[in-house]
Amino acid sequence: MTCAFAADATSAIPLHVVDQDGCASWLETQPQLVQNWAATNGFNGALGQALLLSNADGEVAQALVGYGSDKSRARARFTLAAAVAKLPAGSYQIQSGLPAEDAARESLGWLLTGYAFDRYKNQSGTSARLVVPEGVDAAAVERQAQSECLTRDLINTPAADMGPDALEEAARKLADQFQADISVVAGDDLLAQNFPMIHTVGRAAAQAPRLIELRKGNSGPKLTLVGKGVCFDTGGLNLKPGGSMGLMKKDMGGAANVLGLAHLILASELPVQLRVLIPAVENAVAGNAFRPGDVLTARDGKTVEINNTDAEGRLVLADALALAREEDSDLVISMATLTGAARVAVGPDLAPFYTDSDADAAALAQAAPLQGDPVWRMPFHTPYEAMIEPQIADLDNAPAGGFAGSITAALFLRRFAGDARYMHFDIYGWCPSAKPGLAKGGLGQGVRAIFAALPDMLKL
Repeated sequence: MTCAFAADATSAIPLHVVDQDGCASWLETQPQLVQNWAATNGFNGALGQALLLSNADGEVAQALVGYGSDKSRARARFTLAAAVAKLPAGSYQIQSGLPAEDAARESLGWLLTGYAFDRYKNQSGTSARLVVPEGVDAAAVERQAQSECLTRDLINTPAADMGPDALEEAARKLADQFQADISVVAGDDLLAQNFPMIHTVGRAAAQAPRLIELRKGNSGPKLTLVGKGVCFDTGGLNLKPGGSMGLMKKDMGGAANVLGLAHLILASELPVQLRVLIPAVENAVAGNAFRPGDVLTARDGKTVEINNTDAEGRLVLADALALAREEDSDLVISMATLTGAARVAVGPDLAPFYTDSDADAAALAQAAPLQGDPVWRMPFHTPYEAMIEPQIADLDNAPAGGFAGSITAALFLRRFAGDARYMHFDIYGWCPSAKPGLAKGGLGQGVRAIFAALPDMLKL
């Protein structure tokens, strides 16, 4: 895959970005040949249009791409990317028409059209390369693209090749790349070191459950990232139907997004003390699988009644959040493909998040649109706390009734985060159908928005 800017602008094809509302006026300033060719091909600047103009030798002399209207641009994250697939291989340099405030986001969208998941099949993304536009930080945008590609690759990999062993290896590779410290507690050592719920959820699988911890940095604010690493979720004894199990290779999407965010933070040398915690398990079915009706005891001593073994992600996150709480952090963020209720509420595109901090929510809301990374705040609605309190234990992992499923899951996690400054993302991690800059499959959600908001949230 090629998710990087063109290295040399010498032979780049000039490219003009043409706004649909201003297309007629722009064409009036062009030579008659250009006007005639545009009319012949019906080019009017609509979103996704691309038009090549040749010289006397039949070579491509310049290209026009439609930038759409305000209305059509509002319906896409990466407007320019809609036309990139229609351009032939080569390097392109934008000469006019791209608003400066959109340049970084649209450049990222262009780079991401180069993504293809090629582990099992020889395929590639688009081969039209972009010369970095004036005023765009090429290194910063390429880091964003690399982060996104890492996340997509991890989610797209089937569970046979992305179990807890492979997820650990991915974390170790990241640690090696940036000289970070990494440690792993696996198998029965989880019991010895008091991670009982991670062990319980993953003990029925062939690959041992584990807690992966990565650290880097000795100065600056303390940032802890916690990612759900359920590498496959059968639903346990509350077995999912086949249609619901089909995408469960993506149930480690929280871990994949956290590793993508960690990559972005480390590659950017953000001045923070970074800590990454990933409980990595497979929720399998066997004679030693945990059961509905069981009562589990978490790391911090809270008891949890199991009313559905398919609500396992919050259990492994609970132990990790309890560990995170044992050290002071300036900010704790968890990311998880946690509930279907979140998808019903906001669909697959938006990344819903929870926080008690209005300031942090405002920082995210301001950063997200500029990154092409939409998020939406959901409420930690405290009156719903009673819904997660059963009769025989401290907490219920799957309250009956189905109401407010994403909120009750977030409230469950907040109990284990304690007094920490805490933010939770209930993401989908998957793009159901291809869109400009977004290949069908694994998807990063909230990562760029968080990264862009961190300087404000952590006073960097």
